[in-house]
Amino acid sequence: MLRKSVEVDIGGVKAGGGNPVVVQSMTNTDTADPSATAAQVRALADAGSELVRVTVNNKHAAAAVPELFERLADMGCSVPIVGDFHYNGHLLLRDFPRAAELLAKYRINPGNVGTSRRDENFQAIVRIAIDNGKAIRIGVNWGSLDQRLLTQMMDENGRRETPKDAGQVLRDCIVESAVRSADLAEETGLGADRILLSAKVSGVRDLILVYRQLAPLRDYPLHLGLTEAGMGTKGIVATAAALSPLLIDGIGDTIRVSLTPRPGGDRTEEVRVAQQILQSLEIRSFEPQVTACPGCGRTTSTFFQEMTEDIQGHIRGRMPEWRKVYPGVEDLKVAVMGCVVNGPGESKHADLGISLPGNFEAPKAPVYVDGSHLRTLKGDRIVEEFKEILGEYVARRYGAPATVGPGAAAAACAPAAATSREAI
Repeated sequence: MLRKSVEVDIGGVKAGGGNPVVVQSMTNTDTADPSATAAQVRALADAGSELVRVTVNNKHAAAAVPELFERLADMGCSVPIVGDFHYNGHLLLRDFPRAAELLAKYRINPGNVGTSRRDENFQAIVRIAIDNGKAIRIGVNWGSLDQRLLTQMMDENGRRETPKDAGQVLRDCIVESAVRSADLAEETGLGADRILLSAKVSGVRDLILVYRQLAPLRDYPLHLGLTEAGMGTKGIVATAAALSPLLIDGIGDTIRVSLTPRPGGDRTEEVRVAQQILQSLEIRSFEPQVTACPGCGRTTSTFFQEMTEDIQGHIRGRMPEWRKVYPGVEDLKVAVMGCVVNGPGESKHADLGISLPGNFEAPKAPVYVDGSHLRTLKGDRIVEEFKEILGEYVARRYGAPATVGPGAAAAACAPAAATSREAI
């Protein structure tokens, strides 16, 4: 069941309120270098990121924000930019009002806005958000938790007749920090429709427990993600394992996959992983999905693997055009199977499928459309003929022209994604 939350407008992107789960990302360039940062923002937006967060950690980064926006405007890119503030956000937003005006949202970490003047500094940021009509995300991290609050709660727990274990107290503290900070923001005058919460940790089980504890306490939109997911397979699997149970339960209004990229690696991978998590859960659709078998002793030829890769690349290459002309094509399901065991069955379950011959099978490949056998392909042009069938199917099924109006794409320089959220 979908968790009900307040709708928050972040530079034109709607989070919560039953809107589609928003995919966001973060740059790893020096924001003081507006050229490099603009290029990476553009790449992330083109990959489908609907919000992009940038570090604003010193006066040089804050001073560069206007030029960053100018460069993005020159690129035709209007994806909302979120400022990430730690320690000195109250000073930077005060001293660089143009940055405060341009950024779509401010991320505040309540654990490091100060010690003795913590509330005062926090409220200073909130007042600037009020003056500029901006949203804030109160982002609690277990790695930078308010130590005074944690010490207080640990001491209180120690006096209990039956103390909780330290892990539970830590989770309680994360939730308490988020809730207290949100309450303080509202007391300062910020509307509930300008507040998002996150409560990030790096452990999969802990993340699930924290968000299940937090979700029923307030109706602010929730941002999901592991604080540090890790690199490669570990980061992808950990994120999917952590986010999926929550998303299935209807918890989560925006997500980020915090992958550690390899040196020189592609930052946009985190966007594609986030999209694939949502599409695998049938929450949103971003591009047609290709099902393929893993291969076995019946498929020692690499032909079906090469064909699968070819078809995926073909679809990805056609999507910029298809997305404009064929609304709904993101929901298309294609199957490329390697032998007779599951090939026909899986092909029938897809919108369009082909069952290639395995070892010692007759050299023919039946094609299925909407569950029924269309025709059988033979010879050296199987791949090209299947692409032709695919193109004809897309045109026939999704042939109504798309209506593109204001706000059709959340990120103006990014491909359009799904426009409605499905409860599962």
